[in-house]
Amino acid sequence: MFHVKLPGHDAIARQADEHLVTHRVKLPKKVVERPIQQVLRRLLMALLVLAATALIVWIDRDGYNDNSDGSVDFLDAAYYATVTLSTTGYGDIAPVSDGARLTNILVITPLRVVFLIILVGTTLEVLTERTREEWRQNRWRSTLRDHTVVIGFGTKGRSAIQTVCATGLKQEQVVVVDPSAKVIEAATADGFAGVVGDATRSEVLVRAEVQRARQIIIATQRDDTAVLVTLTARQLNRGAKIVAAVREEENAPLLKQSGADAVITSASAAGRLLGLSVLSPAAGMVMEDLIQQGSGLDMVERPVIKAEVGKKPRETDDLVVSVVRGHRVLGYDDPAVGTLQLTDRLITIVRASPGAQIAPDVRPMPRQ
Repeated sequence: MFHVKLPGHDAIARQADEHLVTHRVKLPKKVVERPIQQVLRRLLMALLVLAATALIVWIDRDGYNDNSDGSVDFLDAAYYATVTLSTTGYGDIAPVSDGARLTNILVITPLRVVFLIILVGTTLEVLTERTREEWRQNRWRSTLRDHTVVIGFGTKGRSAIQTVCATGLKQEQVVVVDPSAKVIEAATADGFAGVVGDATRSEVLVRAEVQRARQIIIATQRDDTAVLVTLTARQLNRGAKIVAAVREEENAPLLKQSGADAVITSASAAGRLLGLSVLSPAAGMVMEDLIQQGSGLDMVERPVIKAEVGKKPRETDDLVVSVVRGHRVLGYDDPAVGTLQLTDRLITIVRASPGAQIAPDVRPMPRQ
């Protein structure tokens, strides 16, 4: 894709930084200890090793010789411990007795190794972090299939993730894309993989493995951004189910033309719910219950079973709201429904079972 922009110098620099950030996929990880705590802990351990070595040398000071005055005091012992553990070794203080030399072999040399491991450990960890992270990402990409990509981790995006996870979707099967690094950090802290970048760019969506996703939820802040993201996502994945949210109802047809399977008008939906609650608070509570997956009443889409073939929607055990026949959604009392067919799907209202997962062929209705 070609992007033509005429930004200023600061905007160019900012875009270059964002382009570099998009080269990484952030996977969730458990932080056991803060970096400053790790440094302080290792520094304390190094000081303890240094103090222990100085004490050992001072106790066995008669076995050492100082070229300057011949005797070794505590300051000389600390000096010898420092140059020995750091492998500097000036040679001005040296063990001369058999006991001191044996102590150097059996005690001080292992302490020198421990000291170097403590000091070099942080450097080695930094050097291996990139390799370890690349290995994690390669493993993540190789196992990621039929996942859910959520564009935008604001209020709408978070609510959408909570809904799909309430149906049994694992956190490892959710990838969040957002232009804010802080937002992605919050997503990874919640256990989701995240990609920092502009979702209108195909390379960013490719890093989120959109081309292998099963469903894509677009919850951006701007309607024009939602249109561009939908176009790019549909170009990369022809078979994924794309659901998008828009603020203005007049932009909904444009989203559908861009490739969205379903479009939710967030502002109008909230307004209608407010109006319904004013007219009937009880009806508003019922609607609020229906759009909260996993509690109270749930609205789900399921296939027609063999025992229901030939019956009318009202003759089934579940409360049928609509019948999906082909690409048409018919009301339960629509004369065109007639009797149920095996290829039909039913939109029903059922009682939610706490902790129960929805079967693979039973789909929760999209939330507003």
